[in-house]
Amino acid sequence: MALSATRPIAITMGDPAGVGAEVIVKAAAELSAADREQLVVVGSAETLERAIATTGVKLRLSGETTGGDILRLDHVDVPGMPLPFGKLDSVGGEASYRFIARAVDLAQSGAVAGIVTAPINKEALNLAGHHYDGHTGMLAHLTGSRASFMLLASEKLKVIHVSTHVSLRDAIGRATPERILETIRTGHAHLKRMGYANPRIAVAGINPHCGENGLFGREDDLQVAPAVKMAQAEGIDVAGPISADTLYYRAYSGDFDLVVAQYHDQGHIPIKLVAFDTAVNVSLGLPIDRTSVDHGTAFDLAGTGKAKHVNMLAAIAYARKLAANQDIAK
Repeated sequence: MALSATRPIAITMGDPAGVGAEVIVKAAAELSAADREQLVVVGSAETLERAIATTGVKLRLSGETTGGDILRLDHVDVPGMPLPFGKLDSVGGEASYRFIARAVDLAQSGAVAGIVTAPINKEALNLAGHHYDGHTGMLAHLTGSRASFMLLASEKLKVIHVSTHVSLRDAIGRATPERILETIRTGHAHLKRMGYANPRIAVAGINPHCGENGLFGREDDLQVAPAVKMAQAEGIDVAGPISADTLYYRAYSGDFDLVVAQYHDQGHIPIKLVAFDTAVNVSLGLPIDRTSVDHGTAFDLAGTGKAKHVNMLAAIAYARKLAANQDIAK
């Protein structure tokens, strides 16, 4: 497929049985023709055509022509499309993998400026033989990255995670001073790229009240505090460990630009409380840019046309900001 000289953003369709195709076409239909021209959907033509019919948007798919009501498509052939709405199936997992692998190839070759991902189903992905904990781990593997980090970004609260899809017991073990330091560095570099002159970062503690001087555990003293001191020695404006029960309120109120969360729920719950429809999932530490909606496949809504596309619009907008600032990242 011939892509435009002004490098579009690739959008992967996600699990074909979920709402990914529907939120993509609804978001694309809301954009101007000029903005839509800077997108290319990587997915199944049959599934996207069904989504257009389901939602009633005025779009036409094309592999080459752009402009007007055209939505550009990079069709990836997967037998069995379209899948039944809302049905967990290994075929959906295989399709999800193929869409992402194709988009990564486009991004690494420079044909697209970055990737926006619609939701996948982790169980379906593993049923298809692709054993990843989700998008972030898969993208790290496909790009040969040593490490990757999940950032959840909203207007008033941004959170980067030391670990994500692991048990709480494993998350505590993974919160080494070295990993926490690398998380701080990665978040700091990202905010600098996005225009923050001197990002203010706060690191959440692991235990209640950061362990209360050992009363509730020593992990904050032995694992978190050393990482913060090393980051401070590098000139990063970072504080911590700070008790998580007050930290997020302070960050939301403007005291900090970024919170380092120690594990999945510690970061996800506050973001989903204050910005459920608008928060964007951003993968950091990869050689390519990737944003994503911060919701799942919503099998129960698939085929109804009712799934909200606000989050997809936010993910596209963030990807465009990243593309505009790619020179800063180099």
